[in-house]
Amino acid sequence: MSKPAERNLIVGLDIGTSQVKAVVGEVLDDDQISIVGVGTHASKGMDKGGVNDLNLVVKSVQRAVNEMELMADCRVSSVFMSISGRHVKCQNENGMVPINNQEVTQEDVDNVIHAARSVPIAAERRLLHVLPQEFTIDVQEGIKNPIGMSGVRMEADAHIITCADDMAKNMVKCVERCELNADQLIFSALASSYAVLTDDERELGVCVVDIGGGTMDMVIYTDGAIRHTAVIPVAGNQITSDIAKIFRTPISNAEEIKINYACALKDMVSMEDSIEVPSVGGRPARVMSRHTLAEVIEPRYQELFELVHDEIRASGLEEQIAAGLVLTGGTAKMEGAVEFAEELFQMPVRVGKPINVKGLAEYVDDAGFATVVGLLQYGKVQTDNKNSSTQKSSESLFHRVQSWFKGEF
Repeated sequence: MSKPAERNLIVGLDIGTSQVKAVVGEVLDDDQISIVGVGTHASKGMDKGGVNDLNLVVKSVQRAVNEMELMADCRVSSVFMSISGRHVKCQNENGMVPINNQEVTQEDVDNVIHAARSVPIAAERRLLHVLPQEFTIDVQEGIKNPIGMSGVRMEADAHIITCADDMAKNMVKCVERCELNADQLIFSALASSYAVLTDDERELGVCVVDIGGGTMDMVIYTDGAIRHTAVIPVAGNQITSDIAKIFRTPISNAEEIKINYACALKDMVSMEDSIEVPSVGGRPARVMSRHTLAEVIEPRYQELFELVHDEIRASGLEEQIAAGLVLTGGTAKMEGAVEFAEELFQMPVRVGKPINVKGLAEYVDDAGFATVVGLLQYGKVQTDNKNSSTQKSSESLFHRVQSWFKGEF
């Protein structure tokens, strides 16, 4: 089997409440990602983004990874992982440093971001991301890239995302028991945004809502930077539960009915359409109206969207998301969801699928794969940054040694 190092492979692992998805992508010479392997398995032992049965999660992850490795004909050793749950929190912070040599260098940028992240964080919290928003040099504000600019003092605004350390350790433990290393934990909605958004949407202002089985993860961009992130611990499994209870059918059948026949808006369903609903305890199946099913589902979608709307209002950014909403995740695919959201939010809404991927792209051409493909995109950016900084530090060392030999050190 070929090794990841030889093929420049990046692996994403999304351990969701409903499904585990593992995808491996190869970084091509043109800097695009080519999907070479995909593995999925029903998720067992997860609830609302958190681990509640370690052994079951390990088995689910192992099966998804094995399927992916078989398809890609490779053996992987490390993964970029997603993380979600109500324990994920965000805050916006500010840092300030003097500029050395009157011209901004990468070292100055690193220092000011370090100053912004130096806020006290509780011992039980883990820092996930420090995402720069913009820089200010002296009196000039709104600078995106300050390197090379002249000034005396520089400030940076940054968006900080943290999570519960114990929750993160449990996620990492799951992959380590599968003999894998976790390269980095990435907030799910941030990963999804890497897969589904265009640069124009980020600049105009957009809200990504990743509606999974156990949680709804949100990230809001304005002026090209992340301003707000949130997790709402209610999502698609609530709809499945409603169908199971009201139609008195097993959970597995309720999930199939939701996927195949459900609609988020009852006005879009004909009164004549009917579906067969399996019963419990060996009783015969019943025939029921599809319109009745939509009547059950519509109030739940209204509740989900209203929770999202409340979160957007609370962020104070409602007027700044001109590009509207991008719904992604498995629960976003339901018929009528986009139309219902447009009606409720009074702004443009679309379903976000992974973009800018090659290879086996048809395997991931689905809103449910947004997070795991986004992990590949995020991983590629991080790898590029690491290689770039290693190269710069090597060049810096070379110049210092060269100066020393010239007697100028």
